Amino acid sequence: YIHSVRRSLFLGEWSPVAYSFDTPSKANTNFSNFLFETFQTELITTDLLIDILRVPGFNVQYRELKVDAMLAAQRVKADLDDRFSTYKIQKIEVIKGEFYRNRGAYIVGRIVLDNQSMVPLVIALLNDEKGIYVDAILTSESATFNIFSTTRANFHVNNEYYHELSEFLHSIIPKRSLGLAYSTIGFNHFGKVAVMEELKEELLSTDGKLDFAIGFKGTVAIGFQSPQSGYNLKVIRNTPTEQYKWGVFEGVPSVLEKYGRVHVINRTGSMLDNIIFYRVKLERAWFTNALLQELLNDASECVTLQGESLFFRHLIVQSKLIPLPVYLENSSQAESEAAIINLGHCIKNNMAANIFNKDLDARNYGVGVFGGVYLFDYDALEQFTEVKIRTNQNQFEGEEDIPEWFFEDGVIFLPEEIESGLRIPNRSLRQLFREVHGDLLQVDYYERIQDELGVGKVPSARVYPERYQIN
Repeated sequence: YIHSVRRSLFLGEWSPVAYSFDTPSKANTNFSNFLFETFQTELITTDLLIDILRVPGFNVQYRELKVDAMLAAQRVKADLDDRFSTYKIQKIEVIKGEFYRNRGAYIVGRIVLDNQSMVPLVIALLNDEKGIYVDAILTSESATFNIFSTTRANFHVNNEYYHELSEFLHSIIPKRSLGLAYSTIGFNHFGKVAVMEELKEELLSTDGKLDFAIGFKGTVAIGFQSPQSGYNLKVIRNTPTEQYKWGVFEGVPSVLEKYGRVHVINRTGSMLDNIIFYRVKLERAWFTNALLQELLNDASECVTLQGESLFFRHLIVQSKLIPLPVYLENSSQAESEAAIINLGHCIKNNMAANIFNKDLDARNYGVGVFGGVYLFDYDALEQFTEVKIRTNQNQFEGEEDIPEWFFEDGVIFLPEEIESGLRIPNRSLRQLFREVHGDLLQVDYYERIQDELGVGKVPSARVYPERYQIN
């Protein structure tokens, strides 16, 4: 906290506070005593699940504890049987402390097999007037990755041992960096330090170079990345390119404010979180010459050369995604269809968070490691309740009068133009989008969501697929 206040007051060069990110188990072999409860078992039984469900010690009762425990045990065993031809359970470890976010709570653990491999065990809980009940069981890395994704709001966790907790989470979702594990549970500064250390280590250990990000160049931001890194970096241009289509550019601070807004809201599983570093240096040798010149020429208000270092007044860091158009060019038909369906869910979840991306170009969306689709560019974000939903469908054929909405101020959106805006290249994929998400072409769908948001009703957002539910 003191370091954060000092940086705010003096705006000095950002440098990380010296934290240790060694594996906690190396520093303290007994950390399990305060971090998690261990169940030595070889079998998944109803009685075992009853004990696991009691670990958090909720004040509210389960509505049908034995029934839920039986169903949960059956699902866990079925998942293991489907995944492994043979396996032997050594133990199950369950975090002491529940995870809260939005309407749900989660019990988080891991199943340790005799070969020391680890299987996630996440029990999703909901609560109604009859009590707590188990809604879903998640045992795959992809489902767990999604639950703990930075595309969602941070968890509130009743366990103060954040170093060890982050390491525990990293053990069950190894494809997600340790730095982002800190951020997921609300320790953003630790996450910020860890992400910068990971980024530098990736560049140093591989002799990698930062070069332009794959896909199309941004009109507002310059994106860059290293092939060996799991992160994408960007800075805001002094002025947009000629392709900018939103009138007067409101300036770099306005764009950074939108990225900052996304960081603090519930991202509903559809928007990438971002870390903004201010006044940070990176080595000049890490950049290709072409990228270096564009940064110094087109983002000179942000980037300056200081000896053998580049000094950034701001630097935005996000997890690396594959831009949707690039993904569609290289994926199978089944993968492409899944991505298009997920794109529609992404747009809907954005609106549930009162966020609307007026630049509905597919280039602003990307695909993650497990096929999820996320919005990652935020310069065109608007508050959804402020967007005016209009249509040309009430115009008579052949009528040439200018529509009334043309003279209105503010952001105007025509649902019937969403397909052309997204620029989905394949006809069959456009047809699929229309079949699955036809409501996104209708005015009344948008107006209903706006009405619900206007009276304080938060539309539900998809958290996990229905196939994981047991009730």
